[in-house]
Amino acid sequence: MTRDRVGIGWRPELAAGIFDALDRIDVLEVLADDYLGAGRRARRALNTMARQVPVQLHSIALGMAGAEAVDPRRLDRLARLVNDVEPEAWSEHLAFMRAGGIEIGHLAAPPRTEASIEGAARNLRKAADIVGTMPAMENIATLIEPPCSTLGEPAWIAGILAASGCGLLLDVHNLHANATNFGFDPLDFLARIPLARIDCIHIAGGSWITAPSGDKRYLLDDHLHDVEQPIYDLVAEIAARAAQPLTVVLERDGAYPPMPVLLAQLDRARAALAIGRRRRPAEHPRADADDHAGSHAGRR
Repeated sequence: MTRDRVGIGWRPELAAGIFDALDRIDVLEVLADDYLGAGRRARRALNTMARQVPVQLHSIALGMAGAEAVDPRRLDRLARLVNDVEPEAWSEHLAFMRAGGIEIGHLAAPPRTEASIEGAARNLRKAADIVGTMPAMENIATLIEPPCSTLGEPAWIAGILAASGCGLLLDVHNLHANATNFGFDPLDFLARIPLARIDCIHIAGGSWITAPSGDKRYLLDDHLHDVEQPIYDLVAEIAARAAQPLTVVLERDGAYPPMPVLLAQLDRARAALAIGRRRRPAEHPRADADDHAGSHAGRR
């Protein structure tokens, strides 16, 4: 990849609009779980689409940061899908979903400890062995601080990246939501993580919910609303600080607006990248390109 790109998450409800606007979409992100049990025809269609536009697979249910080892059967199914589709990359979440035979059906934040760093690194190495390539890992939004944590989120993420050699899928709305809900500065967060390891950026919208007690509101990452200005501001900030080309993907999972509205959000993301790139020489000296290349060395 030699330039910044902007894309959108593939959803069947958006198919007609996406195909009609491929000249304005650089990459598509496909939910891998939607195709793990799909038949040959559906996979062949996905493979054909991947020949027309770059495709990335986004997995949501492996539980890579859980206390238990990832089920190799799940990885085998994903490996077959990757082999069939030949995406340019795949990704997962720094989350757990199951333990002790109980499935919670939700991306939950594990305790941020040295032990969970080691566990995630083991799972990532196993994934790389079975699937054949290392995934980029995504930060998640949470409405509660993980209990028993001994590390802050930036240090925990940086530890997993260092221990595993994986890349980072930085979800900017998740960062914004956590910063809003827990009162920290997202720019300080960016200063504490290795930005050279970012492979992709997610943008999305959210909504406000009220705590059961009624005394506090939380920003919920629901992917059902338009992207707001603070998200674009953070995209520009990352582009000002990072040396490598960036891929920004818009996530929308329902309450779909007309396609021109989504395309306008892609245009705003592209403009935010350009704003950040123009700021970088003066405000953030370009990182050594060798540092970025070295950060990816050893990935499978």
